[in-house]
Amino acid sequence: MAERPALWRVLAGLVLALPALAAAISVRDDRGQELRLAQPPARIVSLLPALTETVCALGQCQRLVAVDRYSNWPESVRRLPSMGGGLDFDLERVVAQRPDLVLMAASARGAERLQALGIAVLALEPRSHGDVQRVIDTLGQVLGLPPNHARQLWQQIETSLVQAAQSLAPALRGRSVYVEVSPAPHAASEASFIGQTLARLGQVNIVPGRLGPFPQIQPEFVVQAQPDLIMVGDSSRHDMLKRPGWSRLKALQSGRVCAFEPHESEVLVRPGPRLAEAAQLMVRCLQRVGGLP
Repeated sequence: MAERPALWRVLAGLVLALPALAAAISVRDDRGQELRLAQPPARIVSLLPALTETVCALGQCQRLVAVDRYSNWPESVRRLPSMGGGLDFDLERVVAQRPDLVLMAASARGAERLQALGIAVLALEPRSHGDVQRVIDTLGQVLGLPPNHARQLWQQIETSLVQAAQSLAPALRGRSVYVEVSPAPHAASEASFIGQTLARLGQVNIVPGRLGPFPQIQPEFVVQAQPDLIMVGDSSRHDMLKRPGWSRLKALQSGRVCAFEPHESEVLVRPGPRLAEAAQLMVRCLQRVGGLP
């Protein structure tokens, strides 16, 4: 009979432990590695602007203790310590922040070194609209938020994307568009999140998805395609006419070019919660120059 109280104590202990077990977090990142956390992280270092913005869009900016040098939205993150570039961050400075989670791109170096030091790493690198939705859901889980919280954020983005598309006059649809994301030149293809936004707006991307999301292309490719409209960052504005054959581009000759300011380019090239804001920038571009002869 003396064994029965002991057995009940064991069973009672298991019952009490169930909430803790249920609270454990397990997700898989874009490296295919599983992250296990006993509880939601309270001190997060984010080394990718899109992930920084997603954490804040989920209402959890206060958990960020440091960011990479390019994370600058929302305004509050500019006051956080900078850890250097996302791909070449300062390992010692990251460790000094005593993070219980580091968010970084899957293509960044240093994840293994951080993990060897006992620091949890979640590597995520969204490249499409579907990826953005998945990353929002994954970060919602890691942050310990109710499932509907992440779903509501994505639904707000989706609704705003629909509204942006509906705001564009039918006469401005069907334009062939070239989008340049860096002066190399690297373009945004149909397979990229930028290309998917263009498609949602009823436009035709001249760069096929089979080349990859952001391929480096030859200047002659654009000349042969003769896009109706060109969208570029401010950094590309000044050297376009110096490229072989680009003086023959009808879009340049007729002024059908949108050169986005640096703060606008940041919105366009970040696959995160500001997707709809990027769509609005494209809409304004199309409204401004899309109807030119």
